[in-house]
Amino acid sequence: MKQPVKKPIFYDVTLRDGNQALRCPWNLNEKLLVFNQLVKLGVQGVEAGFASASQMDFEACRLIASQAPPGMIISSLSRAVEFEIEKSWEAIQCASAPRVHIVLALSPFTMEHMLRLKPAQVLEKAVKTVSFARSIMGGRGSIQFSAEHFGDCIDNLDFAIEALKAVADAGAAVVNLANTVERYRPAVFVRMVEKVVSAMPGHVTVAVHAHNDLGMATATTVESYFAGASQLETALNGLGERSGNTNMYETACALSACGIEVPLNFDAIFETAHLVSRMTGIAIPEKAPLIGEDIVSHRSGMHQDGASKTKNLEKGAYRAFDLQKIGRTEREQIRFTSQSGKAAVYEILRQMGIEISRQDAARMQPILKKISEMSGGELTCEEIADIYRCEFSQTAASFS
Repeated sequence: MKQPVKKPIFYDVTLRDGNQALRCPWNLNEKLLVFNQLVKLGVQGVEAGFASASQMDFEACRLIASQAPPGMIISSLSRAVEFEIEKSWEAIQCASAPRVHIVLALSPFTMEHMLRLKPAQVLEKAVKTVSFARSIMGGRGSIQFSAEHFGDCIDNLDFAIEALKAVADAGAAVVNLANTVERYRPAVFVRMVEKVVSAMPGHVTVAVHAHNDLGMATATTVESYFAGASQLETALNGLGERSGNTNMYETACALSACGIEVPLNFDAIFETAHLVSRMTGIAIPEKAPLIGEDIVSHRSGMHQDGASKTKNLEKGAYRAFDLQKIGRTEREQIRFTSQSGKAAVYEILRQMGIEISRQDAARMQPILKKISEMSGGELTCEEIADIYRCEFSQTAASFS
């Protein structure tokens, strides 16, 4: 696999895209709390909000910009409207690395039905507003241009590339390819990303911003990075409109597993996930990748056998990622149900301080299996230990 030349840039959109999708958007203090967690994670860029959307959002953008560490990119989103661009710049210009972020759709469907403009008019508007942003910024900061609904530009990709090259010439340092609504498989979008990357001047950063409507945003983002998009727009807990945005944790861990140096503080991931869950009231599913409560558990006999035999190895038979790296303290857990095998009995009893041979564990397994089937569920470690103490001496005698 060819390794990308540029390191990934994590540009977090939780405070804007994630927040605007909440039933109860965060207030100023809550936004600041989340921002401080983003600083702890070490993200390189933060979209603080939509400064022209409300006075509170403006104040949040300004406060976050004033407290951002040196070098951290702080942006505010605006449509391709001069008033909104001015409000964005006013709000974030005190940051050491301010960024004005302009969004405008380039897809045929959106130009016709939402913007109600001809392609030539959209191109003119894009260049004009990027030029305007550059004129008021006095040579400071950077400009990002986002092609909303870029995924739908499959129908007019040549025009989209022409427009992106034009805004780059006008002063945009970043062109962002937004899969605003996920309609196609990742490979289709990634091929579009490759074409944009090959067409852009070397000094322009290509970014991707994927939504998760079909559940493939992480895959799309990871593969887009290997196609040359170095800025990855992600959100904490995958928050965002509808099914959400690309999940930061999944993207970071997937890249790390591929041997990519990821510039984040991984050990802050787990605590961040639970903080955000509490602040939004959105529960973390127990089977959520990396952060779900139950993902450390093994219940089937085959998986338990593999986990038992590889528990002390760096690579586990059924362990995709070292969860301690993201701040989790639990190790792999073996649970007993009617689907479990002798390895479960052996590991659970030894965990409870009971010395047992694998041969005796094999003798206990059918007894516990029957009890589990009759009770209709998982047996606790304490129940298994009690059954062993009460019954095994008699059971062992019957086998001898």
